Amino acid sequence: MNLKVYDLSHSFHQFMPEWPSSPGVNLTVNKFHAKDGSYEVNWEGIMHRGTHMDAPLHVTENQPDISAYPLWRLFGTGVAIAVAKGKWGVITPKDLEQASPQIREGDIVMINTGFHHKWADTDEYFAYGCGINGAGADWLVEKKVKMVGYGCQANDHPLATKLVDHGLGPAQPHLIEEWKKEYGRDPKVDFPNWEDAHKNLMVKGGIPGIENIGGDLDEVTGKRCFFMAFPWRWKGGDGCGVRVLAIVDPEQKFRFETGR
Repeated sequence: MNLKVYDLSHSFHQFMPEWPSSPGVNLTVNKFHAKDGSYEVNWEGIMHRGTHMDAPLHVTENQPDISAYPLWRLFGTGVAIAVAKGKWGVITPKDLEQASPQIREGDIVMINTGFHHKWADTDEYFAYGCGINGAGADWLVEKKVKMVGYGCQANDHPLATKLVDHGLGPAQPHLIEEWKKEYGRDPKVDFPNWEDAHKNLMVKGGIPGIENIGGDLDEVTGKRCFFMAFPWRWKGGDGCGVRVLAIVDPEQKFRFETGR
């Protein structure tokens, strides 16, 4: 057996970059070897940090939690595609339609925008990052994909979030004026709905969306792979950190046991 396994997750740690909201992730060492003969860490913070998966409950009331995704959605074949984007780039249906390898019905899709190289505590990654729009998410729903991972800051474009005049925003009102200056119109013309890519993908489509894909993403981009994601079995959870793996079998010798 000559399986090659790739990790598509960013490292999780106390000082990792975090989407601009609160609270942050805080770690306290309760026990350490020199004092206690064992090591124990207390973790405190929200789940929407690092490489993580959202639940429909995160964006719409009375929806399924993170434990409700059926297991068949969390593993299977699919593609890692290159959709290179710069500042405020939008992942559109056209980008997905023209992707190589071609996205097929039932695929898991990992989208490499290039922004995982910019993963840092910066405006460049979060406030000026790229993201998919509602129409792009609808395309994935209509294609009946199993799961989607984004190599960028969120399941939505930053101008469709509370950073501007959506929901509890604007958290960063200067972005509204900057968008007007660059494009000559209010951002709500281009992004009229609050996080509609989240809602279209997860609520309408029941499709898990993973934010901040990274790690070995470049190594598998342009390839058809077997993907696996491991969210928590957390009743009532709105989302959680997730380990994402891509596996290829160059020799085509691996087979699952029958279970007999």
